[in-house]
Amino acid sequence: MSFIETEEQKALRTAVASLGERYNYVDYVLPRARKGEPLTALWNEAGKLGFLGVNLPEEYGGGGAGIYELALVQEEMAAQGAGLLLVVVSPAICGTIIGKYGTDAQKDKWMPGLADGSKIMAFGITEPDAGSNSHQITTTARRDGEDWLLRGNKIFISGVDQADAVLIVARTEDHRSGKLKPALFIVPTDSANFVKQRMEMDIVEADSQFTLFLDDVRLPADALVGSEDAALMQLFAGLNPERILGAAMAIGMGRYALNAAVKYANERTVWKTPIGAHQGIAHPLAQVKIELELAKVMMQKAATLYDSGDDFGAAEAANMAKYAAAEASIKALDQAIQTHGGGGLTKEYGLAAMLGAARIARVAPVSREMILNFVAQHSLGLPRSY
Repeated sequence: MSFIETEEQKALRTAVASLGERYNYVDYVLPRARKGEPLTALWNEAGKLGFLGVNLPEEYGGGGAGIYELALVQEEMAAQGAGLLLVVVSPAICGTIIGKYGTDAQKDKWMPGLADGSKIMAFGITEPDAGSNSHQITTTARRDGEDWLLRGNKIFISGVDQADAVLIVARTEDHRSGKLKPALFIVPTDSANFVKQRMEMDIVEADSQFTLFLDDVRLPADALVGSEDAALMQLFAGLNPERILGAAMAIGMGRYALNAAVKYANERTVWKTPIGAHQGIAHPLAQVKIELELAKVMMQKAATLYDSGDDFGAAEAANMAKYAAAEASIKALDQAIQTHGGGGLTKEYGLAAMLGAARIARVAPVSREMILNFVAQHSLGLPRSY
């Protein structure tokens, strides 16, 4: 792999950054996030410019590139404080899974809209009683003639109010116990017996979280994506991109915070000297820069491995990238607040609000502890602890 980006990738970064500047954090994102309003105008323009579907096949209106390029889009948007959570979900997870395992009819119906942003698909895997143990998923799909009936609950599902459908992870009736053999279903959000309930979150975020109730939701046979007895690899085709895109968003937020801190440290003068001249300010910011760059390199490695078809290598790198990016992002926000002093806690800068959003990356889409379990078991060969 090369760490020298192509001219096309550099141009993409410049174009995305330009869009992010126009829909920046202080003027556009934060006011809407405080009111719980989605970033619809930004989403629509990013879609028209081809940024949202840069990883999807050209035959369906995508850019024909890879997860590397989609991560690049997410990072540059987030570096302007304008990261889009649903980029992680709709084109990265759902677009990838449907592109790899969907039928021709499913691709024709969904891929063009996922590519240009005119359709949004949420992703439903987490359940109240399963937590990080996806093998305990109880949402069940059973046959009823040619149809499927889905029954179960999901929790912490992002952006359902904006979505046309949710890609639901269930298990078929024949596999209600034992190891998870996921079956994936496209569930339109206007389906009968599909109920969404907004969750009250104590963070400043433009995208809402929902609890879902599926009470025998009837779906046609062609709602099933891939095999009803799918291997876990079909599911992880979407989860590895989720970790990479989550890392990209965290790195971008860290960059935003660091840039804000550096700007303030250069402008704020005490005792006739910019505070950035003092090592007590400069060294922590330099350390943040190093840690963000290290996380970014691992993210780039994960994306390159994934795009090359090395799924297991990508899994290790994606988990490490997500871990490192979360830690670096939180540290960057904390240090930016410290650099601003009391100003770092004011609404004017919005850094305290962003710190709450950055903190999500330690928990979701997979917790720091579960990443450490993965590395201990798969990278170090230690006994499984759970």
